[in-house]
Amino acid sequence: MTSVRTLLAVTSVHQWSLSQMDVKNAFLNGDLFEEVYMVPHPGVLHNPEEVCRLRKALYGLKQAPRAWFEKFSTVIGSLGFQSNAHDPALFVRSTFIGRILLLLYVDDMILTSDDLDGITQLKLALHDRFEMKDLGPLRYFLVIEVASSPKDYLLSQSKYAADVLQKACITDTRVANTPLELNVRYSPSDGTPLDDPTLYRTIVGSLVYLTITCPDIAYVVHIVSQFISSPTTLHWAAVICILRYLRGMLFQSLLLPSTSTLELRAFSDASWVGDPFDRKSTTGYCIFLSDALISWKSKKQ
Repeated sequence: MTSVRTLLAVTSVHQWSLSQMDVKNAFLNGDLFEEVYMVPHPGVLHNPEEVCRLRKALYGLKQAPRAWFEKFSTVIGSLGFQSNAHDPALFVRSTFIGRILLLLYVDDMILTSDDLDGITQLKLALHDRFEMKDLGPLRYFLVIEVASSPKDYLLSQSKYAADVLQKACITDTRVANTPLELNVRYSPSDGTPLDDPTLYRTIVGSLVYLTITCPDIAYVVHIVSQFISSPTTLHWAAVICILRYLRGMLFQSLLLPSTSTLELRAFSDASWVGDPFDRKSTTGYCIFLSDALISWKSKKQ
């Protein structure tokens, strides 16, 4: 997701066009170079000892994602694009007018460039090789809502956050000013073990994905994630506090302004033996592309 935020930040600064495309039945385009056999479909007449040899990848096949990416990489490479060294799913091509960037995520892709004719030609070339759908200007990508203006981009997961709140079955409307109580410390032995930890694990997993646009909960989500194997009532209370904080911040967005430079800045800090139980430190960092926050993490050393 860092690549998505970085791409949007660069696009905002240069005020390039931004569009989205979708590949239909992407995994069916992959070519198989090894022998793979499968039991014939029940509706196909065959002898009991007969099996089918696959010529193309199918959904559910372990090799399908790799085969699809290799096929797409070959096609996009034939169009003059090169894969980025730091993110193989980011493809770049320089033209006489400017530069075209394509970011692929399974069967979804984001296109941006200052070369409008180059974008049009690229879409036509991809349509010739794959069955694709042009989704127009980028508005929604992997449950991330994207709003744009001539001056900035706004990234939000408000709908996703509302779904998480509904999934947690919180009936009251109370909100919290902070996602975690001040100076609180949690240990694996705190509280009573939950009878069924399924909901705890589901909500915490959803919160991890929500940190894509909510850097302010990265640390607290890191805390509650440590007890995913055997959560207790006290740990669940901490999760409820995070959810009530999110309810009060539901419609806040991550701003990627255009009135900035492409200067890269990074900040980091660490607690000194911050965990009183295992004596480990927690490291946090954030990276800015000028005024745009594009990457962050909180992680125990």
